Amino acid sequence: MPKLTDTQTIILSAAAQRADNLAMPLPNGLHGAAAKKVIAMMIGRGWLEEVDANLRKGEPLWRETGDGHGTTLVITDAGLLAIGLEPVVVKTMAAIRTHAAQPPASKPPTPRAGTKQAQIITLLQRPEGATIAEIVAATGWQAHSARGMISGALKKKLGLQVSTEQVKGRGRIYRV
Repeated sequence: MPKLTDTQTIILSAAAQRADNLAMPLPNGLHGAAAKKVIAMMIGRGWLEEVDANLRKGEPLWRETGDGHGTTLVITDAGLLAIGLEPVVVKTMAAIRTHAAQPPASKPPTPRAGTKQAQIITLLQRPEGATIAEIVAATGWQAHSARGMISGALKKKLGLQVSTEQVKGRGRIYRV
């Protein structure tokens, strides 16, 4: 096992404990030229590696590349070995932490029975479907409210596949 400074040990240990093995953010008080010198040496020894930062996930930047992108630092297998950790164990623990951090899959929302939303769904599930005029008559709503319920609550929130077609003599028909 190589001889590490306290700063190197802190950086590598912190990276090994993070689910994505990021070495960023660096310890408090380490910035500027001192940070560049320590990181350059650690990259040179193969303990850290620069990778493209995923800005959508909010990964911290080590440096900007000038084209609107940036890089971040991750610990390598050699870095894990330098602090006495087996890479396979760390990767397994990282996968467990990542899995545990994910929220449980939410169940799809279901409409309550006896509501106007349930009435509309029943109308749309009929083989002949329903027109906006029929929905307005059943609910007492304005036409724009009925259309809003179809596009907002039924399509977006409940994820129902609502189809529409123009029928002669009847007008626009909506079906689930």
